[in-house]
Order: sequence, then structure tokens, then C-alpha cells
Amino acid sequence: MRTTVHGGIPATNNMLVWRLGFNVGDPVALVVFPNESVLIVRDIEMERARKHARADRVACPADFEPQNGTGLSPDRELTTAQAAAECLRRANTNLVYGDRSLPLIFAETIRAAGVDVALDPDWGIRERRQKSKREIEALRSAQSVTEGAMRMACELVAKSSASADGVLTHGGEVLTSERVRAAIDTWLLERGFTNPGAIVAGGPVGADCHDRGHGALRTGEPVIIDIFPRDRASGYNGDCTRTVVHGEISTELAAMHTAVLHAKAAATAATKVGATGDAVHQATVAGLAEHGFAERRGGAAPADAAALIHGTGHGIGLDVHEPILLDHGNRELLLGEAFTIEPGLYKTGLGGIRVEDMVIVTAEGCDNLNQLPEHLNWA
Repeated sequence: MRTTVHGGIPATNNMLVWRLGFNVGDPVALVVFPNESVLIVRDIEMERARKHARADRVACPADFEPQNGTGLSPDRELTTAQAAAECLRRANTNLVYGDRSLPLIFAETIRAAGVDVALDPDWGIRERRQKSKREIEALRSAQSVTEGAMRMACELVAKSSASADGVLTHGGEVLTSERVRAAIDTWLLERGFTNPGAIVAGGPVGADCHDRGHGALRTGEPVIIDIFPRDRASGYNGDCTRTVVHGEISTELAAMHTAVLHAKAAATAATKVGATGDAVHQATVAGLAEHGFAERRGGAAPADAAALIHGTGHGIGLDVHEPILLDHGNRELLLGEAFTIEPGLYKTGLGGIRVEDMVIVTAEGCDNLNQLPEHLNWA
């Protein structure tokens, strides 16, 4: 069996949180020998780590002060890297493997101590993709709260008033993307969630599928709302998109919406253990094609006809974007895998329609964690 090393700050490195079950805002190092795992943390975190971290032994950098006479650095990250290197040296380790998140300062410090470092880019990836029952319940809970925020936001837009020039108002003031986003932030904060900044993209702005949106919202225009918050308690994310139209829904928008829902249903039906991400994406493409819409990749929405300009979805867990990617590629779906299914259509000058759910791959197909309606009219 081989030895592995993992390092960094868990608060900004979810690979460490997943492996340790322990979160802290200071650098840590985890050295996993064939017969023992050693977690190195600041001395003031040792007792908490002993109670909560998945490690056989907990130590602090002073326990592994380099014996070359240089002492430990006053820099916390470098100190932790030095301690990890000394831990490996004392164990007479010649080669250690690091995962894709290992900081370069750890790798170089370990090499300087005479231990070779090799990258294992796939370490932990398959295991993180297959969610445990506990993780699935955390995702289900996060998605339920996300849907509550989504319902609030869509109804806020749909039940606003429209001025003579078509601009939406609420409470006597213009309703902007920024106001809706602030309402979402507040709603989630009150329920123990952090939110990196929801997408509230109205009208032509929504043709850029990742533009967060800005300015006044207008009646008759599609508003894409994409909310992807993190539950502070569990660390797991929700991710849901709906599209809302205030007032009259045009024939063109209705046709786009019908096609998107058909494509999402086709992609969901194609989701099963052993299928590939590519197969799910191709089901999306075929579903849109049945309604006369095509896939056009390259980053920009076309101006002549609405088209799909992105993949079908992405893995989710402690990070809002994790492997797998439902796009062109043949990686097989795994039992317990969590990902989004979010087809969309976009047209320059008009905007976009996107609808997104989160699913868990099961032995029979998939479990959709969403309960929220998919319609455009939320009034």
C-alpha cells in the first residue's frame, strides 16, 4: 500500500473536509501511511480535531520540528508543510502521493526534505461522486430550502406591478435583479445558508447563461433565476433554476419552455447506473431537436434562433460544481451520484429559458430531489 499526503485549509478545500469530516480555517496536513493516518493541526485545534476528525493520530507542527536546525517557519502554511515533510522523513518514506488539491507549497517543501511527490489526479474523485446516505439526505435538505427561496423569488417577480413603460415595480420602487438577489440572500441567511450570489437575469441579459443579471426587470420578458446556496450546518449545496415571466407569455417563449421541459424529461429518463454523461446530454440534445431547436457551442447565444449553448448538468456535493460533467464524454454514471439536469435555450436579444433539478442516481434510474413546479407563470 502507498502513502498519501493531503494539505491546505479545509475552509477553502472541500476535498479535505470530505476526507476528514472536520472543518477549520487554518492550514492542516493529513499524512496517510498504510497502517496509520496522522493529522497535523495548530495546537489550539488539537482537542477539537481529536473529537471530530477522521484520523488515527492528531499532532501539531511542534511535534514534527525539522531536525536540520532551521526550525519551523512563523508562516502557518509553511510550518504545516514543514511538519508534514518531517513526519514523512521520520517514517523513512521515499515516495508520497498527493491529490489534485495539494498546494504547491506542500509538494515543494516535502521534496526539499528528500521525499518524492507524485500526483494522483483521480484520488478521491470516484468516492466523492458516490454519495453516502448521509450526504444524500444533506443534499435533499439543502435542495428543499433552495426551492423555498426559488418560490419566493419567482412569486416576487410574477406578482409585481408593471408601469406604463413595462418596468416592474414592487413596494413603489423599481424591481431590479439586484433587489431580487438581495431578497434571496436575506431569505437564505435567515435559514442558515450562505449564498455566493444567485443569478437573476432578465430579458436579453439572460442570453448569457452565467450573467448574474443587473438592472430593471420588465413585464413579458423571461427572468432566469438560478440559486445555488450552501447549508452552513452540513456544508452541502442546493442548486435549482426556474424561469419566470411576468404578464403575457409570448408564443416564442412558450415554445422554448415546452422544448426545455421535454429535453429535461428525456435527460432524466436516460439517467441510470452505467449510462454515460454523454448519453444523458445527447438525450437533452435530441429532446430539443424534436421541437426544432439545436445545440450550438462556442459560448455565445445565437441571434437567429434559440439554441442550447452548454452541457446538461454537473455533479454537486460539498462543492456546487463537482465531477461528473453531463456533456460530450463517456464517463459512466455511478450509483449514488448526485448531479443537476438543467437544459436551457438562449437567444440574443430575447434572453433565455432554463429549468434545473437535482437528481440522485439509483439502481432503478434516478431520484429527483425537486418538488417545485416548472411553469413560467408564478402569479
